[in-house]
Amino acid sequence: MIGISKLYCGTVEASDPLRYGRHSGRLPSDLLQFSADKRPVIVWNCTRRCNLSCMHCYSASDNRQADDELTTAEAKTMIDDLAAFGCPVLLFSGGEPLLRDDVMELIGYARRKKMRAVLSTNGTAITPAVAEQLAGIDLNYAGISLDGASAEINDKFRGCDGAFEKALAGIRHCLVAGVKVGLRFTINRQNARDIGAIFDLIERENIPRVCFYHLVAAGRGGQIAREQLSASQTRDVVDQILTRTRRLHEAGRPVEVLTVDNHADGPYLYMKLLRENPARAEDVYKLLRMNGGNNSGVGIGCISWDGSVHPDQFWRNQTLGNVRAKPFSEIWTDPATALLPQLRSRGDFLQGRCRQCKFLDICNGNLRARAEQASGNIWADDPACYLTDDEIK
Repeated sequence: MIGISKLYCGTVEASDPLRYGRHSGRLPSDLLQFSADKRPVIVWNCTRRCNLSCMHCYSASDNRQADDELTTAEAKTMIDDLAAFGCPVLLFSGGEPLLRDDVMELIGYARRKKMRAVLSTNGTAITPAVAEQLAGIDLNYAGISLDGASAEINDKFRGCDGAFEKALAGIRHCLVAGVKVGLRFTINRQNARDIGAIFDLIERENIPRVCFYHLVAAGRGGQIAREQLSASQTRDVVDQILTRTRRLHEAGRPVEVLTVDNHADGPYLYMKLLRENPARAEDVYKLLRMNGGNNSGVGIGCISWDGSVHPDQFWRNQTLGNVRAKPFSEIWTDPATALLPQLRSRGDFLQGRCRQCKFLDICNGNLRARAEQASGNIWADDPACYLTDDEIK
């Protein structure tokens, strides 16, 4: 996750996280990516059930109830362990998490355990009453997905007519209820031309946050791997995001803009600042080093609906254990779980361009799940890296 508005527009300095000792338990949520202890943010796919059928769904969800979901009691035991372990954020995802009957109870339980609770939702089920309920249980943030700036693009990608209008209504209901809300947009060849229109939508609707996700061809997304952007197309899209973010900042609009799932964005931003503002570039490099690049198996982990633990939400074929058999905290710290120590010292294992890259300390080899999907080798290059050989020498 790269904080474009923070880094490019200078709203955060390298000294800011240092004031909190870079401790995840003390950092404000907007500085959490710069923590030093890297206690993992947990993506909990609390259900596989979903009312939509999105082309890029990494969990290959459908509208059937799975019979192996963690029970309410099991989920609370899991939350107890995560809170005691110091995990700063529990992200309720799916499927569609609002289709889980006890999700409100569990969000409230996580908040009482002093965890930040985040909801990743398609937004179609957020009525005014649901938004008020989310506000009442003190949800920290709701990320609502739109994959197009119009119903024509979004509804085709999400497999359901009317999804665009319902999701947009969900965003509006959250804003009215006082729930912090943002827009999530997964970039692909079908919708890349909508980037400018998404920024227009953000301005028009006064949406305070937007995350642009680079496509990861996992789960059902493997069927649309061809929709991933080329290197030149990715550079064009990132340039658009940077330009529009700068324009918002100069207009006095404090919108938080982030890109997710391609840590090549960090070096690319740094090189752009070297040309435009060298002094700022050096401060940004310090922040990017604090960020640490890809954090799969380090600062992010995933727990599936059945309790299986994965290094991240896209890498579901790599299972580290199950919270029904052993607490997450023990799985995460078990040196016998071979993959985790390797991910935490991956510079010793990376191959190809990644091993030679001068930006390894701020990218960390990007997504290993994407490398494995493309080549069968978890230590190969991430094919989504769009930096040239000359840039990384």
